Amino acid sequence: MYLIDFRHELNLLDIKWTGTFTDRAIADYARLLKRRFLEEAFQPGYLLRMDMSDSAVQTREALDSFARNLGDFPKARRIAIVTPSVIARMQVRRIMTQPYLRIFDLPDPALRWLLAKEEGAAN
Repeated sequence: MYLIDFRHELNLLDIKWTGTFTDRAIADYARLLKRRFLEEAFQPGYLLRMDMSDSAVQTREALDSFARNLGDFPKARRIAIVTPSVIARMQVRRIMTQPYLRIFDLPDPALRWLLAKEEGAAN
């Protein structure tokens, strides 16, 4: 359902989702993500790319479960969400209101934005 890659050379947490998450899958995912974050010695202020291209739109229950299980997760400096789905984009915009978040159709432009100099990357 997910791949998690901590790319130290870029200070990037790179996540790819597939499928629809259940409450149990979210709890397992959150435990693993939190454990790996500590083991990898990542700190708040990292970059986050979440590729949801192969993921279904999540249920309301799943969204609530993500909030419960990951509400205390260390904050990223910039977030790039990847999804070509119009419905998923609307869902992300409703739930994730961080001003340092952008949504992209493809993974490569998302990565370029994350790695660009911050003063010129808001465009």
